[in-house]
Order: sequence, then C-alpha cells, then structure tokens
Amino acid sequence: MSASSLVIKIQQFQRIFNLYASNTIFVLGIFGNIVNILVFTRLKLFRGNRCAFYLTVESIVNIYLICLVEVLILVSDIAQINLANTSVIWCKLQTTLGQPARLFIGSIICFEALDQYLSTHYRLHLRQLSTFALAQISIIAVSFVWILQSIPYIIFYDIVPSFGCIITNQSLVYYYSYVYYIFLNGLLPICTASVFSLLAYRNVRHIIRRQLAIERRRLDRQMTAMIFARVIMFVVLSLPYTIFRIYLLNLNGLVIGTIHNAINQLVTVLVNALLSCNFSLSFYVFVTISSRFRRQVRQLLLRQCWRSMKRCLHLDLNSVRPIGVISDTSDWQSQ
Repeated sequence: MSASSLVIKIQQFQRIFNLYASNTIFVLGIFGNIVNILVFTRLKLFRGNRCAFYLTVESIVNIYLICLVEVLILVSDIAQINLANTSVIWCKLQTTLGQPARLFIGSIICFEALDQYLSTHYRLHLRQLSTFALAQISIIAVSFVWILQSIPYIIFYDIVPSFGCIITNQSLVYYYSYVYYIFLNGLLPICTASVFSLLAYRNVRHIIRRQLAIERRRLDRQMTAMIFARVIMFVVLSLPYTIFRIYLLNLNGLVIGTIHNAINQLVTVLVNALLSCNFSLSFYVFVTISSRFRRQVRQLLLRQCWRSMKRCLHLDLNSVRPIGVISDTSDWQSQ
C-alpha cells in the first residue's frame, strides 16, 4: 500500500469516527445531563446541598459544550470545508466560545472535590468554611476570570494565508501552548481535583465516628463516592489529551512525513473524543457506582411518567390512590 493511499484511508476513518463519535456523545450527553439536572433540582434531599448545586451547574455547562461541538461539526460537514480558514468571525468564535466553558468545567470539578473535603472534615471550623453563598460566589468569580482569559484570543486569532486560522501574537502562542494546554486545562485541575477527592474519601471512611444523623451520613457517603468517581473519570479522560498536547509541543519545528502527520491528526480526533466524554458520561458513572442514585433516578422518572399519564388520561389529581403508589413524596424524596 502506497503512502498516499494509507493517508487517504486514515483520513476517511478519521471523518467517519468523528461523525459517529460526536453524534453518540451528543445523544448520551443531552439525556444524561438533563436527568442530572432533574435529580439534583427536584429531589428535596438535594435542596441546599452545595455539591448538588455544583453538579447542576456543571450539567448545564456540559449541555452547552456538547451542543457547541455538535454545531461546529455539523456546519463543517454541511459546508464541506473548514469555515475557520475562510471566515474570520468563525475563526475567532470556534475557539473563544468553548474555551471558557472547558476551563469552567475543570474548575467546578475542583470545587466539588474541595467542597466534599471540607463538608466531611472532622474539624468544625473547616466544615463551616464551605457555605452555599461561597459556592455561588465561586461560580461567578471563576466564570468572570475564564471569560476575561479568552478575550485575547478574540483579538489575536486571525486567518493567515497558507496557515489558516491561527494565533498571530507570538507571546499568546507560548501562553496557549504551555500555560493553557498543559497547566490550566490539564495538570492544575487534574492534580487539584485528585488531591481533594482522595482527602474527602479518607474523611468519609471515618465519618461514622462523628455524631451525625443517619440520613446526613448517607448523603455525605453518596456524594463523596459520586464525586470521587467523577474525578477519576475526569483524570482518565483528560490525561491522554494533556499528554498528547505535550508530545505535539516537542514536535514544534520538526519536519514530519505525511503519514506521521495523518496519524497525529487521527490521534487528535481520538483524544478530543475522550475529552468530550467528560461532558457526557457523568450521569452514567453515577448510575453505575451508586445504587442510591439509581433508586433516586428511577423514582423521579417514574413519578414524572405517572404525572404525564394522569394528564393524558385526564385523571382527577384529587382522586383516592392506593397506599404505596410511587407518587407518595414521603417515600421517594427520602431516598
């Protein structure tokens, strides 16, 4: 097989994989994040819980990112060209619309791990540091910081003949390559979330020694297990992307062959797909590792379906129902 035919086959596989992977991630992500939002906002058990608040906000931003990626891919497929290399506006927007949200997701996962560490700590003054007001302020502050961080990209992203859509400021190129990719979008959130989730997991193993209500103790254990699993997923899916970006930086200035370049482009698509799974699979991880969360989801969905059926059949909401019907809120809200 000649080099040119191998490159063509790699590019064909890349396009097919990108299309099917993006559509699968889109469908799974929209459903999973919507259910996350419903569970953490509808169940009385989670009202006022800071970690549930973080997870709700994360799910909302996940939906935004998933839709943004899907729109970018669909537009490119429909146009049959890379619009970023022909439209200056598209060149600037495709990066700056998604970048603050991706950084925000990394920050909020760190907040989730930190909150669980503080809320499960045996020292009272550390538990008192974590408040709902602090959670709201943290969300607003980090959103503001990451939006400001993306402004230079709007200014310095431009279309350069023979190169396409690139950063035209050399200082920003170094910042983007070494600070953004490796530190802000890679090692910093990975290390921070890992450390605090491990500390929270250690705390919750000794939580039985504290004088807490059984329901509160169960909730702390559930949320810590879910956040611990979320951090593991975040690390596993983000690390290949960060490692590959470091590898690409080491190739800077080196002349590589067409096959090597095609393989690099294919690996870029693969690690980007893994990174996108970060925004889509948290619900399925929670369902897998937490039997309590499975019960909460099942009962919430059944209750919503029951209400929908009653509306469709025009049943009287005040009619007498037998004991044990799923809509008894005192049962399912306590799960």
